[in-house]
Amino acid sequence: MRTDVFFNGSTISPSDVHGRVVVVIDVLRASTTIAVALSNGARNIIPFETAEEVITRSKAFERSDVRLAGERRMVAIPGFDLGNSPSEFSRHVVDGKTILFTTTNGTGSLINTQGANDVVVGSYVNFSAVVAMLRAAARADTDIAIICAGRDRQFSLEDAACAGRYVRGISRRGIKADLNDAATAAVLIDKRFGDDLTALFASSAHGRALSDAGFGADLLVCAEVDAFPVVPVYQDRQITKLGMTRER
Repeated sequence: MRTDVFFNGSTISPSDVHGRVVVVIDVLRASTTIAVALSNGARNIIPFETAEEVITRSKAFERSDVRLAGERRMVAIPGFDLGNSPSEFSRHVVDGKTILFTTTNGTGSLINTQGANDVVVGSYVNFSAVVAMLRAAARADTDIAIICAGRDRQFSLEDAACAGRYVRGISRRGIKADLNDAATAAVLIDKRFGDDLTALFASSAHGRALSDAGFGADLLVCAEVDAFPVVPVYQDRQITKLGMTRER
């Protein structure tokens, strides 16, 4: 089986994901926020590319049943209930709610996975739960694609490091995979930083930008390995927690 990493979610083609199990990573912050929201009882999360699509879709719901959430250039979208800070998505705020969600990088990368067998959302905060699913796919000889959302259509250090951790996790205990060069590079980056995610985020352009913009507390949440052990599954244009009954 193959494990390939792609460093830019906006450039994925159908052939890159066709028939594969796909994990989409946007450590800072969309994939972390998704894991937190589902852990805190959100019914589902529906990703969109634009704020306008969120507003249009919200009209199909009772207003009390949904939360409009998202950011542009790190900042919460005016008029929305929530931004993209994981700590905003507390149980009190999201329990039982549908989250209509748009972000600068992460949600577009998710939407761009048509043709995959299964799509899950990965980060550090749900690493062990997601990697267990990926290992099961690898044992069944299913190819895996790890997609880094990146930042502004560019390489993102923190997403690459997290991807490397997933590559290493998949390959433990006798599972052998052919890797593309990006997967090999991601492993090297992960080994460089190891468990020092504070240093990783401080070395990352996006991590520094978030800190400078006053979102330093978000970085602490994003570094909490396995703190939110859920497997978010993207299917039928919505994200739900593995094992939840779907509602459309």
